[in-house]
Amino acid sequence: MGAYLAHLAEDGRKQTVLEHLHGTAALAKEFARPFGEEGQAELAGLAHDLGKYTAGFQRRLAGGPKVDHATAGAFFCFHNRQPFAAFAAMGHHGGLPDGGGKGDGPDTGTFWGRINRAVQGRLEPCEAWRAELFLPSPPLPARCSAPLEGMFFTRMLYSCLVDADYLDTEAFMEGRGREPSETTVEQLWEGLRQYISGWYPPKGELNQRRCAILDQCIREGKERAPGLFTLTVPTGGGKTVASLAFALAHAKRHGLCRVIYVIPYTSIIEQTAQTFRDILGPENVLEHHSSMLYDLEEEARPENLRLAKATENWDAPVVVTTAVQFFESLYASRPSQCRKLHNIAGSVVIFDEAQMLPIPYLRPCVHAISQLVAHYHVTAVLCTATQPALESVFREFLPGMPAAELCPPELGEGAVFRRVAFRKAGLLSWGQLAEELNGRNQALCVVNTRKSARALYEQLAQEGRFHLSTLMTSAHRRAVLEEIRHRLKEGLPCRVVSTSLIEAGVDVDFPAVWREEAGLDSILQAAGRCNREGRRPVEESLVTVFRSEAKIPPLFATAVGAGRAVLERAEDPAAPEAVHAYFRELLDLKGKEAQDIHHILDTIRQDFLPFRTVSERFHLIESPTRTVYIPLGEGRSLTEQLRAGERNRNLFRALGQYGVSVYPEHFASLERAGDLEVLEDGSAILWNTALYSTETGLSLEADSGKGLFI
Repeated sequence: MGAYLAHLAEDGRKQTVLEHLHGTAALAKEFARPFGEEGQAELAGLAHDLGKYTAGFQRRLAGGPKVDHATAGAFFCFHNRQPFAAFAAMGHHGGLPDGGGKGDGPDTGTFWGRINRAVQGRLEPCEAWRAELFLPSPPLPARCSAPLEGMFFTRMLYSCLVDADYLDTEAFMEGRGREPSETTVEQLWEGLRQYISGWYPPKGELNQRRCAILDQCIREGKERAPGLFTLTVPTGGGKTVASLAFALAHAKRHGLCRVIYVIPYTSIIEQTAQTFRDILGPENVLEHHSSMLYDLEEEARPENLRLAKATENWDAPVVVTTAVQFFESLYASRPSQCRKLHNIAGSVVIFDEAQMLPIPYLRPCVHAISQLVAHYHVTAVLCTATQPALESVFREFLPGMPAAELCPPELGEGAVFRRVAFRKAGLLSWGQLAEELNGRNQALCVVNTRKSARALYEQLAQEGRFHLSTLMTSAHRRAVLEEIRHRLKEGLPCRVVSTSLIEAGVDVDFPAVWREEAGLDSILQAAGRCNREGRRPVEESLVTVFRSEAKIPPLFATAVGAGRAVLERAEDPAAPEAVHAYFRELLDLKGKEAQDIHHILDTIRQDFLPFRTVSERFHLIESPTRTVYIPLGEGRSLTEQLRAGERNRNLFRALGQYGVSVYPEHFASLERAGDLEVLEDGSAILWNTALYSTETGLSLEADSGKGLFI
């Protein structure tokens, strides 16, 4: 037959398999350049669609049945002792499979099963490729002699392939090539320089110290070689801009291509991304998380369309994303998640609030950071006011490269950054606590559970009382926070009881804060909401640590124990040595096994490239919750679209602002009482809207009785 075809466009244009393979290989080769494996990426690009050189696939283009076109290229690569390219080719549509074992049957979905399918001659012959295509035999990467390194490399190679495959196909189908950002790191640096130019000469001791920290970060960015760093800046020290300044100065000096900010919570992401847009321009900042929507209507601005596409592969100068998105992608197996990974290589990655790396996944997370630094030309910065004690874990995975601190301790010391005094109150009943809070015009109390937040809120004086918890929708919490900020600014009564969500970088400034016993990092985060602007005397800005009448949730017990031990010994809980002692005690109490609860790393060491198994186990957010959508405000029209059968990513992202996550017992209680409308796809809409309070959100009680909940 004539030329074998890979794609047919709607307007009748044809792309041959040879054109597609060469186009994909060229892009994949470009994507692998930052980590020096162009040869491996070129092979994967050339081999991935060899199975399209068959009559069966040509019939598929004309509407025929699906065919396995990925195994042929994988079989060729594996037969030629190129296992990494083989895995990438095999998974380029359906995802990276588990390796399995040599005895796997040909109908299993493992790598070995599909290789055995080819060995048994159960694939349609595709030898026609040999007449027009030469496949290279690049050397295998020396870094991949051990399973952990080999699996990580395979996923990075896979990323190069799937992104190149998507982009080449998209360019053909749309009749135009990709449009990457034209902004250079030099231009971003100039934008930052203009933004901070008005800060000099600094006025007042606090601004002088902030500028000294900023200058230090810029200097370190220019002088340091790529590697692993910590940036320990006290609350109020300007670490957001200082860390960006280091990243841009460093990227400019070493030819790195982008800056990636990894942040625990969307509330911090929204604030940080807006700051960066103000500094660098909105067209240069990709904000990527589940709640972010980009306008894709026909009249949408070109930069919006480009940023929307960049969510797929992070092809943007500055990316601000969640820790969940970042780390789960690094342990994923699906092409949609892995596509972006190659764009992490050759970047500066800032881990903001680094103390919040989840302990149950700490070792896999540190291993991933270490791989990026050791082999993928990444500079990583652990950025926080409360630096976790991770030296021993990094020493294991990144030997010979200890983290270097960017900010000398003396720049963060002294009275200028001391904003609060601590008070230990011991045991307080809800009544005693409410009495103390009601005695203040403005006060914040942070408790450990949603149930406790509701119990305390009900005992506060009604004027100026506010409640914040995840029983409220994101849109509701945002509106309440706006009112809280207004009342704080105007000096109006404002007493707030909240779960720990308010500690996650939420910009509020109270004259006094109460914090239920928790980990020391949580206590210090709560303290960051007290006298935040430093306008009140330290001795009058009290952070009261108390024990409540509620039982300590098992999830928090170890952190509470470690925090209590350090608080009993430390004169100043905020001192770096106290923070370090807390994290050391916490890690010791948890033990090594608790830092990888699903045995991710051991599974990789023991099994043959278990991609699918690992991706199923690695989920930073594990709580088995169900989402209930609230049909109030804009949520009403969105839930109507859901009822009408509409299902798309943009709808669910918008609905995310009007959803409440509940535990299974609570969900079942609401469902039994007839308070929910559960649709065919499992989506749940609150039928009885009387259960949603404009003050406290979703009730813990169904109409027929209480739902079990903590």
